[in-house]
Amino acid sequence: MKIAYQIVYLKKRFPLRISRGLRDGQHNLFISITDGAYVGWGETSPGESEGASTAQEAQSQLEHFLDQYTVDVEAIYKTYDSALKNGVSPCALAALDMALWDLKAKKANMPLYRLLGFKEPTKPTSITLGIMTPEEAKERLPLILEQEGIRTLKVKLGNPEGIEADKTMYNEVLEYHKGYPISIRVDANGGWNVDDAKHMMAWLSERHCEYVEQPLKEGEETYLPELYKNRPLPIFVDESCRFATDIPKWAEAVDGVNMKLMKCGGITGALRIIATAHAFGLKTMIGCMGETSISIAAGAAVSGALDHIDLDSHLNLNPDPCKGAPLVNEITMPLEVPGHGGQFKSHS
Repeated sequence: MKIAYQIVYLKKRFPLRISRGLRDGQHNLFISITDGAYVGWGETSPGESEGASTAQEAQSQLEHFLDQYTVDVEAIYKTYDSALKNGVSPCALAALDMALWDLKAKKANMPLYRLLGFKEPTKPTSITLGIMTPEEAKERLPLILEQEGIRTLKVKLGNPEGIEADKTMYNEVLEYHKGYPISIRVDANGGWNVDDAKHMMAWLSERHCEYVEQPLKEGEETYLPELYKNRPLPIFVDESCRFATDIPKWAEAVDGVNMKLMKCGGITGALRIIATAHAFGLKTMIGCMGETSISIAAGAAVSGALDHIDLDSHLNLNPDPCKGAPLVNEITMPLEVPGHGGQFKSHS
């Protein structure tokens, strides 16, 4: 099989600020795998915490691995495990893994979500509102919600300026909520300490918040049982749960887990997280990390099995050079075509 690489700069429509910093664009790595008859597409959105801080580093990792390993669409799980064992970062592996699954489904002439045995997703995707001033939120909310007809919002909190800044921004969302009712979720991205998390969860529970994601910093999971006890809102972990093997550590102290293809190494890792989370009776969610429609389409292929969906990063690109994950009645939908459906617009 022939593998090709391409690095593309992606500019965000709106810069995204979270507790760890601001990003207005990035270079992503795209790979294509062809067997001569079909082409599978994959994408890496790099990140230092995901093992490759640049697209070039991700490509180097994949090239080194594939110099000594022959991939096979009939042995995707074996490829996944071998890549991790040989030091390929999860975000680089995600591109290879989703490309292999795309190719496998195309060879089977089936939409990937059907090949995996999942139903079409029925849950709306949430649209992310990054950390910002109340004035910025007031200006941004109509653009994010009304133009797309969205009714589900994920609010990023954990402002480095403290919880009073979080409250001020969230109150602006509440003002908007009065005239335009929306479902509101909160992602603190590990921006709170235990005391602030307890206070904010109690405060948010009285203000239309449905759940809180990653209230504590990665590495501070030993405090989760304390936070979980008498919690006023469900707790989901994100950075604290990268692989299925992390789930048993915190299963008794959380309500659910958030998977990201860049964090778990692609669809194979996501399938293992889903199975393990369900075995422990936990809720499931999928998120994204500055990805185009190629990776979002791969995520949409597993989203029919999940409780909450956060597949919206492609909607915040100016422009998205790819297609394959349309927003239909607020749902990020997989296409009824062979494979995951994601590809560059120029290849249509």
